[in-house]
Amino acid sequence: MKSKKFSRYEVFVIAILTILQFSIILDFMVLSPLGPILRPALNISPAQFGIVVAAYAVSAGLSGLLAAGFADKYDRKKLLLFFYTGFILGTLFCGLAPTYHLLLAARIFTGIFGGVIGSITFAIVTDLFALEVRGRVMGFLQMAFASSQVLGLPVGLYFAEKWGWHSPFIMIVLVSVVVGIAILAFLKPIDGHLKIKTNRNAFTHLFKTVSNSTYLKTFAATTLLATGGFMMMPFGADFGVNNLKLTLKQLPTLYMVTGIASMILGPLIGRLSDAWGKYRMFVAGSVLMIFIVILYCNLGPTPIWMVMVLNIIMFAGISARMISSQALVSAVPEQADRGAFMSLNSSTQQISGGIASYIAGMIVVQAPSGELLHYDTLGYVVAFSIVITIALIWFVNRYVAAKLQNTNV
Repeated sequence: MKSKKFSRYEVFVIAILTILQFSIILDFMVLSPLGPILRPALNISPAQFGIVVAAYAVSAGLSGLLAAGFADKYDRKKLLLFFYTGFILGTLFCGLAPTYHLLLAARIFTGIFGGVIGSITFAIVTDLFALEVRGRVMGFLQMAFASSQVLGLPVGLYFAEKWGWHSPFIMIVLVSVVVGIAILAFLKPIDGHLKIKTNRNAFTHLFKTVSNSTYLKTFAATTLLATGGFMMMPFGADFGVNNLKLTLKQLPTLYMVTGIASMILGPLIGRLSDAWGKYRMFVAGSVLMIFIVILYCNLGPTPIWMVMVLNIIMFAGISARMISSQALVSAVPEQADRGAFMSLNSSTQQISGGIASYIAGMIVVQAPSGELLHYDTLGYVVAFSIVITIALIWFVNRYVAAKLQNTNV
């Protein structure tokens, strides 16, 4: 089957949303590799560091809940610009924070605005692109995750070592300002959902969305999808340095190699998920993840080349799961509910992820030698959650398949 060609404007939309996602993801992800630098600088424990990571996620989730009722009441472009402006200000506050408590407050502020942006992005994608090509679009958006490793994390680590841990946040602010100007100047209004006649007020709209049984099953799947990444991510760099015995200088190389591989694999996986089947791709990625996570979390001192290989395989599994599941989930809501659904779905992901980060901080302890203990326990918890998500996403897939027989999503 011949692939549909995207128009020039569609290419712009995909590109600008990918770069926007890059800035959002980098803002969250940069904390993990900064752990070995930031924790000694602020004299905080692994548990306190876990709280910093969780604070962003929980505040983002609560913000999404509050915004859900209003998400379909406005032009999505205006909504995107409003929250992106708040995100830029919050990231600037992180770059200026001199103490742990001010950093914590800045992360909460950033989360209030940044956490809603992903849901708006996916609502825009669902409005503008048909399900048949949505895997490809999600594959490109997933490149934001990879490019944050190729470009963002190595540069961020370099800045942090040279000018202190505050500097990566300033870098993100500069990139985000350029993205915001491009969105303001070139993105067309996205208001097709406003043409659907509805008399529901914001609270009625929110209640209808949260009371939909199909939506609730989808939110349950999203909850467990978030668990794995949020449990492992905050301590990934610490685990690499203290348990795998990598050096701080090797971390940028590791992130760069893994990111380049992910940038190549993302669009390929997206295209394959459209052709082969999104649920099949999700199951394949999930099975791969179960084996690699258990193996990785039980490693001791490991050569850098082997860590690179394992990370590439792990991120291939992550990409397969995220691209396919996001494409499927995007087909669940009705057009009039997309903004609210995506906002609630993002909130569910953020809150559950924040709780997972906090729990991870309670499970993982640091030995006097610096080694992280009980990281293997996280691996088993993540593997168990992956098994359950295979079943939950099956229900989502079955609903989408039935919906496709009756209407165009």
